[in-house]
Amino acid sequence: MCGIVGIASVASQTQRAWLTIGRDAMTHRGPDDAGEWWSADGRVGLAQRRLAIIDLSPAGHQPMHDASGALSIVFNGEIYNFADLRAELIAKGHGFRSHSDTEVILAAYREWGTECLTRFNGMFAFALFDARQQTVFLARDRAGEKPLFYHQANGVLRFASELKALLADPALPRRIDPTALDCYLAMGYVPGERCMLQGFNKLPPAHALLFDLQTGQAKIWRYWQLPELEATSSRPVDEATLLDELEALLEDAVRRQMVADVPVGVLLSGGVDSSLITAMAVRSSSQVQTFTIGFPGHGKLDETEHARLIARHFGTRHTELMAEDATADLLPRLARQFDEPMVDSSMIPTFLVSQLVRQHCTVALGGDGGDELFGGYGHYSRLQWMQRKLGPIPRPLRNDIALVAEKLLPVGVKGRNWLQGLGVDLDKGLPLLASYFDATTRGRLLATRSGWHAQAEDVLRSRVPVHPDLLQRATRMDFANYLAEDILVKVDRASMLNSLELRAPLLDYRLIEFAFGKVPSHLKATAQDKKILLKRLTARVLPPEFDRQRKQGFSIPLGEWLKGGAFRALFQEVLLDKDASWFDRSFVEGLLKGFDKGHSVADRLLSLVILELWRREYKILF
Repeated sequence: MCGIVGIASVASQTQRAWLTIGRDAMTHRGPDDAGEWWSADGRVGLAQRRLAIIDLSPAGHQPMHDASGALSIVFNGEIYNFADLRAELIAKGHGFRSHSDTEVILAAYREWGTECLTRFNGMFAFALFDARQQTVFLARDRAGEKPLFYHQANGVLRFASELKALLADPALPRRIDPTALDCYLAMGYVPGERCMLQGFNKLPPAHALLFDLQTGQAKIWRYWQLPELEATSSRPVDEATLLDELEALLEDAVRRQMVADVPVGVLLSGGVDSSLITAMAVRSSSQVQTFTIGFPGHGKLDETEHARLIARHFGTRHTELMAEDATADLLPRLARQFDEPMVDSSMIPTFLVSQLVRQHCTVALGGDGGDELFGGYGHYSRLQWMQRKLGPIPRPLRNDIALVAEKLLPVGVKGRNWLQGLGVDLDKGLPLLASYFDATTRGRLLATRSGWHAQAEDVLRSRVPVHPDLLQRATRMDFANYLAEDILVKVDRASMLNSLELRAPLLDYRLIEFAFGKVPSHLKATAQDKKILLKRLTARVLPPEFDRQRKQGFSIPLGEWLKGGAFRALFQEVLLDKDASWFDRSFVEGLLKGFDKGHSVADRLLSLVILELWRREYKILF
């Protein structure tokens, strides 16, 4: 795991110091080694911070060049099938000087060109300079586990793992993008290729970019997409066959992701996903380390008992780590680390977990992806109930109910978002059930800002997948948006701040294709149950006393913390600063009063605090 940064230009670059500064702004991503290289003509510069995982020797140093010197690469991530590809490429006549997966990418590109992407099983973001073709090739993994930001203007392409590395270049502007801001306030993250800063972009998951140094132009394309569902009512599925395939795929994915030249552990919460990963891990290794995190004083968050059951059953070397309570001064640090603000209070326990686990291992396997792939979220069941029970209500009446809820009910009142969702056609669209601020409240929040107008709803509608099945729409939407822009961002930034590599076996692309291409909706979630096929696999491989119905998100008692003390003081100091805050003071005061009355607005307040802390840290202009 690493941090990469670079530049490609039609003209030679004389201002080069920022590249070193940007690289070292990501030292947390790679404390083990650092490298920098410039082409002889000064038009391409590549730099990297290395967290050594595979081939710890100097042979794994980056930027890495092929034997001819024509190809140069910086790479962040892991290619889990690199050993298989290496053997195939050796058979085709390629030689290797290291045992690293980075060198395998170089050889794969020499053999297959940009089509090499279809061969990689892994999480990755890389930049590859081809001196013969005079191109720079960027690519990002299918699910979006590894980040890649870029800025293109005036024949110059700059790119980096984290936005802070690009902001080391003083020549780049720091102005907010109004559409991205609107999306953030509505959804809690900035979706797709958009970035919170004008002129910057994210390379979307499963996309590649080819920059031509002769013309200064870039071509972007999608190299992979979710498959269509094969099963139909006229072609029923064989559940036993599906279970066999699921078990085999998961076992192989875990086996591949256990490979490393450093200590590897499993984050074991005792839930369905992490317990299944533990079950598969012990098939690959007799010495599996599992870790569970306890939060003393917060009994509802304590999962140690459930994890202990799985650890005892499989005989793992189990460690229970106790996390200390978070302090308010952690928020400015996380706001700075996350580059773009995002709203997910579980960034705090994810950071604390990563900090503790890093003391014991460098790589850990987690259960991310299981909910999106196999229907684990509660709203999947509620949406289906809503479609069946409330769908027959005439659309005009439902629209009126939604409008009344938006106009009259205070933000944070339980059920408000669901009532607003009644206005959506569930045969084609999807409601934004996790909305933080709707168009009306965003208007009030930004009343002092000229030029703002609501755009997030249009952006959201444009991203809803076209599919006749409601559950397929919802899971595909969450995979491309919530998973990519919230969950995986949170995991990457919080873990890498602690120089810990977190891997997600459930996001092996073969499991993704299996889940979306072969598993019908009735084996994912119904109005009564969730994650159905995965739970049936637990009946095969987990102890009979395992609680299959337990669903507990990774959360913190934010509401309790905001009742007083340091967190409340920080929130008030940041949000009620009349000289500095972007937001309408009276509206924010209303949110705080609503919180004191019991309204569910803690995460909404967090969204505003994170945004303010972030834009002050990086001196962002409206």
